[in-house]
Amino acid sequence: MTVLVVAASLLVGVSLGALGGGGSILTVPILVYLAGQDTKAAITTSLFVVGVTSLAALVPHARAHRIRWRTGLLFGGFSMAGAYGGGRLAAYVPGTVLLVAFALMMLATAAAMLRKPRPGREKARGDRADLPLKHIAAEGLAVGAVTGLVGSGGGFLVVPALAVLGGLPMGVAVGTSLLVIGMNSFAGLAGHLSGVAIDWRLALTVTAVAVVGSLVGGRLAGRIPRDVLRRVFGWFVVAMGAFVLAQQVDTAVWIHPATWAVLGAVAGGTATAWLCRSWKESTAGP
Repeated sequence: MTVLVVAASLLVGVSLGALGGGGSILTVPILVYLAGQDTKAAITTSLFVVGVTSLAALVPHARAHRIRWRTGLLFGGFSMAGAYGGGRLAAYVPGTVLLVAFALMMLATAAAMLRKPRPGREKARGDRADLPLKHIAAEGLAVGAVTGLVGSGGGFLVVPALAVLGGLPMGVAVGTSLLVIGMNSFAGLAGHLSGVAIDWRLALTVTAVAVVGSLVGGRLAGRIPRDVLRRVFGWFVVAMGAFVLAQQVDTAVWIHPATWAVLGAVAGGTATAWLCRSWKESTAGP
């Protein structure tokens, strides 16, 4: 195992502890591109690594009272059912398709995180309030199915679901997401183990290093302002999503005029939407 793999594993833990996500976003590329595993073995191994690491990262957040236990346990319970089903379905989907889907979902959720939250959205929920059961059930099942399919603990989906859709304070969403990620990861792992073997020496080494990083990240989380934490998480996911997508898409696709036409249309639409939003906010007055 190279020093680069160990250093990257440390970053996995720091990301989980500080941001409540990003573990699988980093772990899958590390195992594929640095450790040389095939896609499905990397996905399965990442579920073990992220599951154990997220539970270790949960400790400092619990001590700081940044976890909604009812919301997390219910969300995790519903998402575990979806994660197991997604893990079983993944055996029938090509590895390249899984990674492309993984990258596209990262970019979509990053866009949700980078959008400026509506005034009072987080404050309206309050620091002690839980989400309604119907929201927890719907979001938990959807997130679980997706994360089990693509081999992710789900932090890159759970944090936006709790913060953007649920209206929880960002720091609380980060802490609560770790509980959900741990539950999701082990449920998804159970589904994947039916068809994939794990290199336990590699998995345990990466996990041990990541756990150390998660304890460091958990201490950092309480010192980072909510808005900064949201932006850091969003841009981090954008960078990793773009990297994974670039690795999977053939060069001929990138140089094709149609690709740039679509990218230009998306960029133009995004810029227009941002300008319209800014104009509305400026004309609305105080």
